[in-house]
Amino acid sequence: RARGRSTIRSEQSIDCARPMRRAVARAVRTTRCDAAWTIGGTTASRSRGGAAREVRTAASGWPGDGANGTGGAGDAKPKGASVQWLRSGQAPTPGSGGARPTQGQGMMRGQPMAPPAQRGQPGPPPPPRGAAPANGGRPPANGGAQRPQSAGQKPQGNVNGGSATTAHFSTPAPVVHRSKPDAEGEYAQQGSTGPPGLRDALMDHRIVLQSYTPGQHRIICPTCNGGSTGERSLAVHVEDDGKSAAWMCHRANCEWSGGTGMDGRTRASKGADGATSNRRVAKPKLPAPEDLQRIGPGEMTAAATKWAEMLKSRGISLETAERNGLAVQSVYSPIASGYVDALCFPYMRDGELINIKYRGPDKTFWQVKGAEKILYGLDDVTGEEEVILVEGEMDKLALEEAGFKNVVSVPDGAPGKVKDGPTPAPEEDKKYEYLWNCRAQLDTISRFVIATDSDGPGQALSEELARRLGKERCWRVTWPEGCKDANEALQKEGADVVRECLTTAEGFPLRGLFRFSEFAPEIESYFNMTTANELRGVSTGWRNIDNNYRIVPGELTVVTGVPNSGKSEWVDALMCNLAVQHGWSFALCSLENKVHEHARKLVEKYVGEPWFEGKYSKAPRMNPDTMRSGMKWLNEHFVLIRHEDDELPSVDWILGLARAAVLRHGIRGLLIDPYNELDHKRPTGQTETEYVSQMLTRIKRFAQHYDVHVWFVAHPRQLHNWKGEAPGLYDISGSAHFINKCDNGIVVHRNRDEKLGSLREVTINVQKVRNKVAGSIGDPKLEYNVSNGRYVDI
Repeated sequence: RARGRSTIRSEQSIDCARPMRRAVARAVRTTRCDAAWTIGGTTASRSRGGAAREVRTAASGWPGDGANGTGGAGDAKPKGASVQWLRSGQAPTPGSGGARPTQGQGMMRGQPMAPPAQRGQPGPPPPPRGAAPANGGRPPANGGAQRPQSAGQKPQGNVNGGSATTAHFSTPAPVVHRSKPDAEGEYAQQGSTGPPGLRDALMDHRIVLQSYTPGQHRIICPTCNGGSTGERSLAVHVEDDGKSAAWMCHRANCEWSGGTGMDGRTRASKGADGATSNRRVAKPKLPAPEDLQRIGPGEMTAAATKWAEMLKSRGISLETAERNGLAVQSVYSPIASGYVDALCFPYMRDGELINIKYRGPDKTFWQVKGAEKILYGLDDVTGEEEVILVEGEMDKLALEEAGFKNVVSVPDGAPGKVKDGPTPAPEEDKKYEYLWNCRAQLDTISRFVIATDSDGPGQALSEELARRLGKERCWRVTWPEGCKDANEALQKEGADVVRECLTTAEGFPLRGLFRFSEFAPEIESYFNMTTANELRGVSTGWRNIDNNYRIVPGELTVVTGVPNSGKSEWVDALMCNLAVQHGWSFALCSLENKVHEHARKLVEKYVGEPWFEGKYSKAPRMNPDTMRSGMKWLNEHFVLIRHEDDELPSVDWILGLARAAVLRHGIRGLLIDPYNELDHKRPTGQTETEYVSQMLTRIKRFAQHYDVHVWFVAHPRQLHNWKGEAPGLYDISGSAHFINKCDNGIVVHRNRDEKLGSLREVTINVQKVRNKVAGSIGDPKLEYNVSNGRYVDI
C-alpha cells in the first residue's frame, strides 16, 4: 500500500510539473515577443513579471533621456523612419560589468548586458521526491551529467531573492543575444555528417555532399555536369538548423535551383527540367531589441563604436545612422562560420521590422533566414511622388547626407548582366521579388531616379529595375568620372556634386522616343551644308526640272500618267542621269519590261545612239563596241529584282531583296513599276484603302532607314469621257493614300494635239512636294528624243 501511495504521488507530481513547465515557457516567450520595432518616439506598454509598465522612448528611439543621454522623455517625435527599440527595465550602469541589475537600477544605452550564462531563464522548480525530471528525461543542454546542487547554493533563477515559484515568472535579464544554438541543435555539430533525413532528401535530387554541416558547399551540378570543364558550379547551402538546404547552379546555361528539407518538402525549383513545387516557409527569427547595440550620438559599446568610426570614414554622420536604425549585433555568420559583431540594417515597413541585413567585418553580407525581401528605407518614401533607387544601404545613407531622404536601396545587389527575354511573371521573378512585395508603395510613384553603380552590374540593375517599374517614369543618374556610386561621389566630390548629379538625371532611353538634342550633329550638318549636298536634293540632269523637283535620298516619289505617256521612260532617263552625274546605282523591279528590252532602253539613253535602225530611228545603230561599253556601265549601276516563277511578287518580297541590294551593291535608288502588277492579297476584312496605306508606310520606312529614294509607278483608274487632259494624283487606281503618303507626286503627260505644240513635248507635272527645300509645285516641260530615248530641256 505504501508503494502504491508513493506511485500515485509521483504521477500527480508529474502531472503538476508539466503545466508548470508550459507556463514558464509561455511567460518567457511573451516577454521576448512583446518587444517591437516601431516608428518615431512611440509610447508602448508591455507586461513583464505579471506587471505592466509604460516606456517612453526618446527621439532617437532608445530608452533614455535624449540623444546625449540628458534630455527628457518628452522629446519631439522626429520626422522620417527613425527606428524605435522598445524595452522595459533599465540597463546596468557603466562599470557594473555583466551583473544583472537589481530592481530600479539604471543602464546606459547600448551597454553590454549579462553574458549568456546569466540570461535569466530559470528552469522549473525541483520536482517532488520521486517525480520525473523537469526536462522530460532529456540530458542537460551542455551534454554533460546533471550537477547536484551544492549545499547553501541558491536555486537558479532566484537571483533577487524570493520564492522559487516567483522566479519562474520574473523578467529575464536583458543580454546581448548571440543567437547561440539551443539544446535541440539549432546548428548541426561541425563534425556531424548531417541528419539522415536531409541527406536522403538531397540524394533524391542526385546531390551528394562530402559533409552536411551548415554553410556553403560546392559540387558538380548533376543537371549540367559542370559543362565541358567539369566545373563545380552547384552551390549548396545547408541552413543553420541543419534541417533544410537550398542550391543553385551558377552556369548561365543551366541555373538549376531549388531547395529541400528533412521532411521531403521541396520549395519552388526551377532549372533544366523547369519543374516547380511549393515549400512551407517558416516565420523568420528576428532579434529582440535588447539583443542589439545602438549606433548614434552619445555612449556606445566598443563594437558599436568601431562600426561608427567606419561610417564616419565613409562620410556618414551618427545622426543619419541613428535615424536609419543602424545597430550592432553579435550574431552567427554563415560565411565566417562563427560569431561576429555585425552591422545591422533594419528593413522596416509601416513601422514593423520585416528583415535585417547584416554586414560582417570582412564585408560579407547575409540576411535573416526566411524573411520577406523588401526595399531598405521603404517607410522614408511613404507619400512621396519621386523616389531615388540605389544599389546599397551605404548609398542611401550617403544621399541622406546630401539632403535626400526619399531614397530606397535594393536588398540583394546587382546582377551580372541583363537577362534576355521578357520580364518574368511576379510569382516567378524571385531575383526581384522585393519590388513586387513593395508594389503597393511603388505603384503611386510618378518618377523614379535610378542611381545605381556606374559599373557593368550596376547598369544591368538599372535596366532590370526600369523594365519592371516602367521606363517611361524612370530617370538615370550619371556619376562623375572616377566615382562608382553615391558614397564614392560624396567622399571624393562632396554633397554639392551629388546633388547636381541627381538634379540633372536624364530620362531613361525609350525605344522610339527621342529629343532633338540627340540628333544635334545631324541637324547642325544640315544647317551648314552646301548647295550641292544631297540633303538639299541632287540634280535631275534637267535645268527645267531642278527648279521644281530634286532627288533627296530617303524619300518616296509616286509617278503616274495615262498609258503611253512615257512615265516609265522618263523614270529610266532620270536614273541614267543620276548614275552618270552622281554615280548612283539602282535596283529595278520593272514587271512590264522584258530584261532585253529594258537593257536596250537604258543603253540607248547612256550612249545616245539607237539600238536598231528602223522605223523609230533613221540614225545609224550603235556598233558592237559601243554596245559592250554600254552593257558594262549598265552592269555596274543597275541590278534586277525579278520573280523567277509564275507567282506575282509582293511588296514585302521586293523590299527584302532591296535590303540585300543595299548591303551587297550599295544601291541609292529603287524602282517599283507598276503597282497593279504586284500581288495584293489582303487579309480578310481589310479594305484596299487600308492595304494601300500600310503598304506605302512599309515602303517609306525602308526608304528612310536605308537612305534610298524609291520611285513607285502607279496607273490611274479608268478615265471616263477622257479628252486628252492630264490626270491627277487622286485619279490613281486604288486609294487616295498614294498622294497622301508620298513625299513627291508627279504626273507625266505627253501632248497628243498638234495644235497645242510638238507631239514630242512632255510635261512633268509636279503636283506634290513635301520638302520645300528640294522643290515646289510646277509643270516644267521636256522634249523626248525617239531615237535614243533621252529627254532634253525646252
